[in-house]
Amino acid sequence: MALDYRELAAIFAGGALGTSCRVALDAAVVRDPHHWPLPTFVANIVGAFLVGYFTTRLLERLPLSSYRRPLLGTGFCGGLTTFSSMQVENVKMLEHGHWLLAISYTSTSIVLGLLAVHLGTVVVRRARVRE
Repeated sequence: MALDYRELAAIFAGGALGTSCRVALDAAVVRDPHHWPLPTFVANIVGAFLVGYFTTRLLERLPLSSYRRPLLGTGFCGGLTTFSSMQVENVKMLEHGHWLLAISYTSTSIVLGLLAVHLGTVVVRRARVRE
């Protein structure tokens, strides 16, 4: 299978934009292992909503395109969300003895992330289709 360099460029461009958004959000708040890691939490929940929205819109509402999904889904949402940062924050919370905070952060992130994906899908499906 040959590489599609335009698809890779779309992923790169979306990833650069998504990562830049996450870094800007992260820079706005000082990290503290004793408190809820709000920047990562917000980025992950917003990213989950956008995955649901983009995926549903691209598959059900827009004409087929080879580059929208890699740009928006893989690239942008992949750059914006960060499971690895969530894990590092959990480890730091656990190292500081904040077991309840780590458990609530992880479980809330998972539950709200799934709800956000569902909400993104619902938003697209409830919008009127232009004819």
